[in-house]
Amino acid sequence: MIFVDSSPGPVPRSSAPGEWCGQCGEAVASGDHARCARRSELEPPRFCAHCRRRMKVQVTPGTWTATCVQHGTVEHSTWS
Repeated sequence: MIFVDSSPGPVPRSSAPGEWCGQCGEAVASGDHARCARRSELEPPRFCAHCRRRMKVQVTPGTWTATCVQHGTVEHSTWS
């Protein structure tokens, strides 16, 4: 479930992937992000893919939420 205002979502799993890696915060075009891709399977993103801001992340047993002050909040179920 994605909660976003009029801006694109903060995580790179959307239709607009963004310029920044959600795990390390570096430019996506700046090198190999294979390790980041493996981390994203288990962990929520720490950086907004669109503006590179550090996101507020909350993890519960059933979901995680990541909030960017500019691009909104994304919630992801860990059960599916």
